[in-house]
Amino acid sequence: MSHEIVKATHEKMTKSVAFTREEMSHIRTGKASPALLDVVKVDYYGNHVPLKQIATITAPEPRTLQIQPFDKSSLHAIEKAIMASDLGLMPQNDGRIIRLPIPVLTTNRREELVKVVRKFAEDGRISIRNLRRDANEHVKKLEKSREISEDESKIILDQIQKDTDHHITEIDHLLRAREADIRDE
Repeated sequence: MSHEIVKATHEKMTKSVAFTREEMSHIRTGKASPALLDVVKVDYYGNHVPLKQIATITAPEPRTLQIQPFDKSSLHAIEKAIMASDLGLMPQNDGRIIRLPIPVLTTNRREELVKVVRKFAEDGRISIRNLRRDANEHVKKLEKSREISEDESKIILDQIQKDTDHHITEIDHLLRAREADIRDE
């Protein structure tokens, strides 16, 4: 049972780090990244579908994204969805593909984005600490009800703490890398 607690907590913490990584990837830097458009949903024949399901997204140049729809009739819907998103990008439609020039970020905007990324990192850390707290409480209940020994409880709590430290360190690395992307461009 103790192994199950550690394993379940580890999996949840890993998912929390993955979610934090995903949230951070949506922050726009001055570089073109197809992940930037992951949040765009297109009204395609009455359904809201992710852009990447109806088009190929590439970054042919460092400051340009190129969108080539599988169905040419969806060009207008894609263009409309990009303009409606809060990305602040202006699509250029040539009738076959859509090009998205990525504007250079100002220093003030970079600092705002760094603050947003730091908030995502802190939210991730809080999530991991909450998972640790829940697992620790569960282990202590098992110890109190004599389902596990005091020694086994200590071993489990130590492993949970090691996992917590590892995952928080992972989030810190993500944060530093993302800050560097935003500031350095």
